[in-house]
Amino acid sequence: MGFFDRLKEGLSKTRKGFTEKIEQLVTGYAEIDDEFLDDLEAVLLSADVGVQTTKTLMADINKGIKAKQIDSPEALKPFLKERIGALLAENEDAPEAPVEGPLVVMVVGVNGVGKTTTIGKLAHYYREQGKRVMIAAGDTFRAAAIDQLEIWGERVGAEIVKQSAGSDPAAVAFDAVQAAKARKADLLIIDTAGRLHTKSNLMEELKKVHRVIARELTGAPHEVLLVLDGTTGQNAMSQARLFKEAVQVSGVVVTKLDGTAKGGVIVAIRAELGLPVKWIGVGEGMDDLRPFVAEDFAEALFAGK
Repeated sequence: MGFFDRLKEGLSKTRKGFTEKIEQLVTGYAEIDDEFLDDLEAVLLSADVGVQTTKTLMADINKGIKAKQIDSPEALKPFLKERIGALLAENEDAPEAPVEGPLVVMVVGVNGVGKTTTIGKLAHYYREQGKRVMIAAGDTFRAAAIDQLEIWGERVGAEIVKQSAGSDPAAVAFDAVQAAKARKADLLIIDTAGRLHTKSNLMEELKKVHRVIARELTGAPHEVLLVLDGTTGQNAMSQARLFKEAVQVSGVVVTKLDGTAKGGVIVAIRAELGLPVKWIGVGEGMDDLRPFVAEDFAEALFAGK
């Protein structure tokens, strides 16, 4: 099964809660009237695309109706698919490789979202491209996180930089950047602690790690990826706001999309927070984390059975 088919399969629960409800709506109305539009708005809100995004989409739909782009309920699906695809496609570019030294990716997110697994799969993805990858075990508050990354490193052939549990995370980041430069790594992925996002001391610690990385390598970190659990819906939005304020998040990784009906949160993250979704996870397999392609996502979201 190719990744698009896995994506389509992974979004099946979201489709049931979103596009299939739109399908039912379309077949239930002969024409577009106020009642139809009210029901459509309710479907969008229930799919976790967010209040602001729903308002934006409804405004677009009303404009489309006036411009005769939508002249029947059946014309709604292709219109929505195009609009959602366009919303998601903004800032889809990959980070530019640095002129000198490794590309440095700092990974943040609360515990339990799949951060460690995401780092392992990212390392695997780039190792498959022949890149020399290093991983920094910067979540020093959990000995298990260090152990897990070591296992991933062995599995995918990535070098690990670590210190003992309880060490200063900024010191691990410092060592990792120095090691990555010395060993001419192509990519350095730095893990960070993920205790509750409401704790201000965690955010201060992340800022410190960010400062140390920036001091040791010009332009780094080149990417700050926030890992979010797709099953948490709007709670993922509140996490994204806090991390974005603290550490200049440049993109989002959404995991566990195959286990949720709340995949619409991807649209909310892009439209309401201005954060591009860079990677998505639709399964537990090593190859089930892939770069996000807006057109493919919209196609899979609106695909037939």
